[in-house]
Amino acid sequence: MAMTSRWLGLLDRRRMWAWLAVLVALVIALGSLLPGDELPANLPSDKLNHLVGYMGLAALIALSSRRFWWSVILAVGFGLVIEWVQLYVPGRSGGDMLDIAANAMGALIGAGMMAWLIRAA
Repeated sequence: MAMTSRWLGLLDRRRMWAWLAVLVALVIALGSLLPGDELPANLPSDKLNHLVGYMGLAALIALSSRRFWWSVILAVGFGLVIEWVQLYVPGRSGGDMLDIAANAMGALIGAGMMAWLIRAA
């Protein structure tokens, strides 16, 4: 099915997607680096948060760069840095392998969805 010119126009706004990726990365960093006692008490599943956050980040990077593997590597690398920095944040436990796995799965899904969408266009 061919995409309409409106959708193709949205796909072509690489600079916008790049700025949105930076914004999402900042939101992820803020949420991930809050001290443990400042976190909201009733968050949804931790691993689901990781999966969805990194899915969005990788999808936006893929839209801005048009490079599937680059967006996965960048999103997972960002997640690794966040997990490392969390080791020094009071009340947080960084380096959780399940968090890293959820980040990687989200990045693969997000970038994969955008690669499919870009090819379909």
